[in-house]
Parts: sequence; structure tokens; C-alpha cells
Amino acid sequence: MGGKGRHPEKALTSVQVRSLKTPGRYADGNGLYLVIEPSGSKRWLLRTVVQSRRRDIGLGGISLVPLAEAREKALAFRKLARDGGDPLAERRKAKATIPTFAEAVEQVHEEHKASWANPKHAAQWINTLNTYAIPHFGTRRVDQIETPDVLRALAPIWLTKPETARRVRQRIGTVFNWAKAAGHRSGENPIEGVAKGLPKQTDEVEHHAALPYVEVPTFVARLQAADRGEVTKLAFEFLILTALRTSEVLGARWDEIDSAEAIWTVPAKRMKMKRVHRVPLSPRALAVLERAKLLTGDSTFVFPGQKAGKPLSNMAFDMTLRRMSVEVTAHGFRSSFRDWAAETTSYPNEVAEMALAHVVANRVEAAYRRGDLLDKRRGLMVDWAAFCSAQA
Repeated sequence: MGGKGRHPEKALTSVQVRSLKTPGRYADGNGLYLVIEPSGSKRWLLRTVVQSRRRDIGLGGISLVPLAEAREKALAFRKLARDGGDPLAERRKAKATIPTFAEAVEQVHEEHKASWANPKHAAQWINTLNTYAIPHFGTRRVDQIETPDVLRALAPIWLTKPETARRVRQRIGTVFNWAKAAGHRSGENPIEGVAKGLPKQTDEVEHHAALPYVEVPTFVARLQAADRGEVTKLAFEFLILTALRTSEVLGARWDEIDSAEAIWTVPAKRMKMKRVHRVPLSPRALAVLERAKLLTGDSTFVFPGQKAGKPLSNMAFDMTLRRMSVEVTAHGFRSSFRDWAAETTSYPNEVAEMALAHVVANRVEAAYRRGDLLDKRRGLMVDWAAFCSAQA
């Protein structure tokens, strides 16, 4: 199947591309070839005529460019050449505009400044990347960095500085999300598969696998469209919107809800820290409750289960996550909320901590602060609900 003679269009299959081993050139048609080097490496080559001259244009290795994408690239380059353009010159021009990772970090930092009213957080965001990521791949273009590169950067601090390492991972992911949105790279975010190559962290925060906060809006949209019972879906969304624990949400009763004041008061006996917790309810959270009321009638529980007088099972959320093939925990959405608040908002740390019903660690500070920051937390939860609903 060498390069002689005429070949039909789309002669190769994905199975052949993976299984062919013999060095040589294999035609797919319309000038596209799979080239297998004596070393065994495989790459794509387009042979076409550019401005009256025959040119060979490399389209990348098969590990980065699958067959379908190679055909798309070949078609685009042939069309450009047919119209009198020079694909090689255009590609050189495009590559010249792709930023390095260090340049992308600066760009993302600059664009987020408006939402970071806290100068300390803005400085921490870029300093951690300058310290732990840029020395490893800062000078490389963002389209050339892959999961193994990120893994090598995180591995040295993953167990010794677990909290810092998780924040660095989150921030690296943010930079690559920006790069993809800006058209500087294609394919998945290199951060996606990095967890598979890292050991399990032993500190408390990592016990609950969490979804990166940037993925929460997509998850919420998928949840709303999922093939699950509507009460379960409403309860899960309510958990995300309120950032409370599974048991606290599943045990919610209608007599705890004040819809007129948009407040849910969870009694001390149902809170982990055995203290009354008031939850400001966003408009979306109130809409969820309104729908639940229509579905559940005169039930005592906001989210009743199939057994009369009982709430939903504490396995309801786990089963939903499994059927959606999302490898996180329901509790992990509290971490997603906390990271979102720290990374993208200017709300003080204590406001976010109080939204999670955490006890203030500093006893002196706790003694002087007798309120529960309800008004400030209301703004925070309204902003969180708006973020979560962005894809809905």
C-alpha cells in the first residue's frame, strides 16, 4: 500500500492506522498519507501543490492528530492552496501568535484582575504558578504542553504540599481552559488525566473527590437533563446551590424554610458542629423548592424518599453520579464552591467559611464576631447560583 498509483478517497481506517507497523507511506487519498518511520513513529503528511510548486506539509503525529482531524486539516490546507494561499506561511504565522505558558499566565492574570478585589489573592495566584509550574514548562507554547508535563510539575509537591499542589493544579487548568477558548490549543485540557498519575493524598480535604469549579455549570446542566427522578435531581441541585452537606440537605423539612425571607434555618441537632445555621436562599434555590413542593405535596420532608415519612436515601446522590459517569462525591461540591469563591470572587475568606458552616479557627476572632454575616453571605450565594446556572 505504498505511494504509487491512484488511491480511493478515505482509504485508511482508524484500525489500520493503529495496527500498521511496516515502515513506509500509506495513502488515504487526496494527497494525505500516513508515514511510518523506521523507528515506528507515525505521522501525517499532506502532498499538494502550493503556488505551482509541489509541497509536503506535515500535519502532526497520530498520538495528537487522529485520522478524522488529519482529513479535516488536509482539506483546509488544500482549499487554501487552491485559492492561491500558502498553507505553510499561514501556519508559521499562526504559530508565531501562540503564547508560551508563561505568557498565557500573565494574560489570564491580567484578565481576572477586575474580579480579584483582594490584591493578596491575585498575588498568590500568579506566584504559585511562577514557583511550581513555569520552571517546568513556562517557555513552551500552550499547544505543546501535555498531561505528562503537568504531572512532572505537580509530583514533587503533591504529597509534601498537598493544599498548594491542588491549587496549582486548579490554576494550571484555568490557564489551559483560557488557551482553548482563545483558539491557541485543541483537544482536552492537560489537567484532565493528571490525577491518574498521582498518588492518593492523605490530608482531610482530599478525602472527597471534587469537580473543578469551572466544570460545575456543565455538570448542573447535565444533571437537569439526566434520566433520574426529578426529586433526586432537585435535591442534588439544592445541595450544590447551598454548599451544605448531604445529610443536611436530605433531612431538610418544610418547617425550616422561610420562603418570604428566603432563609433556610437548619437546627443545631442536624448540623455537624451542632450550631444553628441560617442559609440565605438564592432565587434559583427558591425555584427549586417551589418545584419540589409541587411534586411532594404535604410531605414533611422537602425531598422525600419512596418510603412514606422518610427522606431520600443517602445513596441517591452517589447513584446519580455513577449513572452520569462523574467520578466525584456529592460532598466534593463544597470544595468546588470554596475554590470558586477563592479564585473568582472578592468575598472575604470568613464569608465563604461561614457559608460552609465552618467554625472560625481563631478563638479571639470568633469571640468578637457574634453575627453570622447573613447579608454578605446572601450576595455570595446569589453569585454562586448565577455561576452554576451559566450553562443551564
